[in-house]
Amino acid sequence: MPPIINVIIPAFNEEDSIAHVIKEIPDIVSEIIVVNNNSTDQTENVAKKAGATVLREKQKGYGYACLKGMEYIASKDIKPDIIVFLDGDYSDYPAELTQIVAPIIEQNMDLVIGSRVKHLREAGSMTSPQIFGNWLATGLMKLFFGAKFTDLGPFRAIKYDKLLALGMIDKTYGWTVEMQLKVLKKRYNYTEVPVHYKKRIGVSKVSGTIKGAIFAGVKILSWIFKYSFA
Repeated sequence: MPPIINVIIPAFNEEDSIAHVIKEIPDIVSEIIVVNNNSTDQTENVAKKAGATVLREKQKGYGYACLKGMEYIASKDIKPDIIVFLDGDYSDYPAELTQIVAPIIEQNMDLVIGSRVKHLREAGSMTSPQIFGNWLATGLMKLFFGAKFTDLGPFRAIKYDKLLALGMIDKTYGWTVEMQLKVLKKRYNYTEVPVHYKKRIGVSKVSGTIKGAIFAGVKILSWIFKYSFA
């Protein structure tokens, strides 16, 4: 039997992009879960019309939204085998989901990160703070843990049982790095898959503001140093 795959998409004011994202997700996905993270636009209605299950999480924060999606999945009778996390801004290519889950299905990997490699990135799709932050965070993980990560990319897939075992707790910008650090600590099998990346629709809530970029950087570094000396 093919694996059951669920997708969780945190979304805050993504009314112009969310339908495009949902439409391009491959049919191998059993359920698309959009978590409306206190949007002030029509994100929720657009996502419902596009065929997604829509949840509400009024507490703003990427991690809050992801945890809400996991809470919903835990309440279902039939649990998925694989969870895919994907942004709602249409910067990723949802059709590449099949490439993201392939190492889990074919090679028994536990975690797969979509790595936004330079030659597949549209010019200007990642800001300078994002590029530097990725370089610094993955460099520190390599230094402290011997990690082989090159990106903190949000487009990722993980076995559902392994995700639960991580005990994810970060509520905001540290969600991605927390997952990768805990995977390293538990010695899970992981790999990266090169993915295309384009300019997002709308303005980034993190890299699009100085405050967001600084807060995200501090949060990411705090997780790394916390685990380095734990």
